Amino acid sequence: MKIAMWSGPRNLSTAMMYAFAQREDCAVWDEPFYATYLAKTGLDHPMRDEIMAAGLTDPDAVIAGCTGPNPGGKPLFYQKHMTQHMIPGIARDWIYDCTNVFLIRHPARVVASYAIKRENPVLDDIGFRQQAELFDMICQSTGKAPPVIDSHDIRTNPKASLQRLCAKINIPFQDVMLTWPKGGNPADGVWASHWYGAVQASGGFANPEGALPKITGKLKDVTDAAMVYYDQMRAHQI
Repeated sequence: MKIAMWSGPRNLSTAMMYAFAQREDCAVWDEPFYATYLAKTGLDHPMRDEIMAAGLTDPDAVIAGCTGPNPGGKPLFYQKHMTQHMIPGIARDWIYDCTNVFLIRHPARVVASYAIKRENPVLDDIGFRQQAELFDMICQSTGKAPPVIDSHDIRTNPKASLQRLCAKINIPFQDVMLTWPKGGNPADGVWASHWYGAVQASGGFANPEGALPKITGKLKDVTDAAMVYYDQMRAHQI
C-alpha cells in the first residue's frame, strides 16, 4: 500500500511522518516534490540550493518513485506530500494509485507558525487552496471523500486519532506510532534543520493546542481566505 498524506506546511505533517516511520512495515518519503517545486517556480525558499541539489527536479522521476516498488520491499510506503508543490504541469493521474489522506489544521495556527519561519506568506504558500483542489479532484473521480484528519484532534488524543485513521485505511494500528527517538529521522529532508526543530526535539506528539493565535493585518486576509477551504474539508473529517 502507498499512503499519500496531503497537507500544507506546519500541519503536524512531520510528526505524522515520524509516527509512520516507527512501524517496521513502513517506509517513508519526506516531501518528494520539494526540489521539483523550487526548480519550476523559482521561489526563494530557505536552503533552496541545498534542497535542489539533494532532491529530484524532474517530476516524472518523482512520480516513478512514488508509484514504483515500495522501498525495502515494505508493505507500506508513506509519502508526506505538500499540496502547494502540486503546481500546474505536474501530472496527477498517479495519485489514484495511492491511498490518499488529507491532513488539515486551522489556518490561524498554520499562518502564525509559518510566518515565524518565512515572512509574509501568501495563500498559495500554505497550501489550503491546492489541498481543496486535490480533495475535490479525488471526490469527483472516485465518488467518495478521502479520509480527512485534523491535527487538533491528533494533538488532543493521538492514540484515538491514529486508531481511527488506521481503521479507515485498513491497516492495523501500532502503539509504536505514538513515540519516536529524539534527534530527527534518517528520512528527514535536507531542509529539516530549518523547519523541524521542535519535532526533532520531541519524543512524541505535542500536548493539546491552546487558544487560537490572534492574526492581524495582511496575515488575517490570508487566514480568512484559507478558512473557506479548511471548513470545506473539515466537514469530512473522520
